[in-house]
Amino acid sequence: MPRLLWWGGLTALAGGAVLCVLGWYGVSGERFAERQLPYLASGTVPGAALIVAGAVLVAGRERPHGQVRGPAETDAGAPGEPDTVTVRPSSDEPPVRVAGGTLAHRPDCPLVAGKAGVVPVGGERLEPCPVCEPDGPAGAGP
Repeated sequence: MPRLLWWGGLTALAGGAVLCVLGWYGVSGERFAERQLPYLASGTVPGAALIVAGAVLVAGRERPHGQVRGPAETDAGAPGEPDTVTVRPSSDEPPVRVAGGTLAHRPDCPLVAGKAGVVPVGGERLEPCPVCEPDGPAGAGP
């Protein structure tokens, strides 16, 4: 299915480009605006819409859940297929919390990184942070 969407996107891009060129050519040959409107309505505007739709189809190829494209830690795929990166937890260190806080965070979570007053969770059972989703005994929820 992703290849069908990709080829459909390329076809839409090419068709849109052809319509835009034909619309431009028709408009360029007419001196008065009222005679240019049919070329805009039948060529250029639909051509631009096809270009946008084709770009969305080409850029939005379906990816397996939990995997993103990226340069780091790539898994070699089939020839011609993009490399994928499996999303992994950002840190395996024990969870932390802000002093007096109610959420357990990974040490490199953007919500606590660089803040003063960050302390280890210890044996407390806190709700996991929805951003970094720490796991383990100290970060598990009730």
